[in-house]
Amino acid sequence: MNIATLPKVLLHDHLDGGLRPQTVVELASEFGYAGLPTTDVADLATWFNRGAKRNDLVLYLETFAHTVGVMQHRDAIERVAYECAADLAADGVVYAEVRMAPELCTEQGLTLDEVVDAILTGFRRGSAGTGLTIYLICSAMRTAARSLEIAELAVRWRDAGCVGFDIAGAEAGYPPTRHLDAFQYVQRENFHTTIHAGEAFGLPSIWEAVQFCGAERLGHGVRIIDDITGAPGAEHLGRLAAFVRDRRIPLELCPTSNVNTGVCASIAEHPIGMLRRLRFRVTLNTDNRLMSDTSMSKEMQQLADSFGWGIDDFEWMSINAMKSAFAPFPERLAIINGIIKPQYAAARASTL
Repeated sequence: MNIATLPKVLLHDHLDGGLRPQTVVELASEFGYAGLPTTDVADLATWFNRGAKRNDLVLYLETFAHTVGVMQHRDAIERVAYECAADLAADGVVYAEVRMAPELCTEQGLTLDEVVDAILTGFRRGSAGTGLTIYLICSAMRTAARSLEIAELAVRWRDAGCVGFDIAGAEAGYPPTRHLDAFQYVQRENFHTTIHAGEAFGLPSIWEAVQFCGAERLGHGVRIIDDITGAPGAEHLGRLAAFVRDRRIPLELCPTSNVNTGVCASIAEHPIGMLRRLRFRVTLNTDNRLMSDTSMSKEMQQLADSFGWGIDDFEWMSINAMKSAFAPFPERLAIINGIIKPQYAAARASTL
């Protein structure tokens, strides 16, 4: 099984968490950002990864000050988006929804619309001529008070490449219902919502996201395991866990990131194995490729090593993710039947 060539679907990836270290250094020089801890590319890559491995979501998020610091000009943002699309395509990703909080890129005078335009322009350039379809999810910072404004921004760009709305950032103390007006606006506009919930904080966050805010997908959602008890093979699902499974609400699981933020001690101990076995709507994601030093291929390889997953598991998960995407239904179907299934069939045949 050649994981690098398998078609991959990515629903949870942060633009400001996936910069190339070389690009961070070059943009800092070009645009006068003086805050980097080092300008040695290899040392900087190590610094980002080491900074992420502190078993705490808030500490993990501190590393973003520097990536956002170099994303304050249109050309810089477009370059980052271009390279994101190119890197995902090179990793075999055939469909991606990449999220960004535009409000973080306005310190030097860019408007929210200019930020989104730069991102989408970069995505178009980076995916041109590849097998990648890539869209934007606009995130609002849950620690700020601009969520309705960002929801309106996302809806404004819905026909130009933005497919959803999200809230991101520190979870504890900033529940989804704090942004209820934004989520209700999105629902009224017949638009799509995924919510960071159940990463650093537990079941109440997931419950609010689903039952108050109408989350179609759960960003991480890994703490749903707090509502599952019993020995392996004899698990009992509480009412919330059962609801999430029954409704096929997708979990945007990010194993390496979860290890970095202290959700679990290792990939082998990550709940993705149990959640797959219990037939939750499991999807596999990178979260922050720079901070976690990861890619979709790396994530898949780790699951193959830790759980013995093979082609059938990865095809199941890729189709899960594509079913759960915010692209229009005919487009989802075309990618499943025209790309994912044929390429997995070819990969299966090549191993016989």
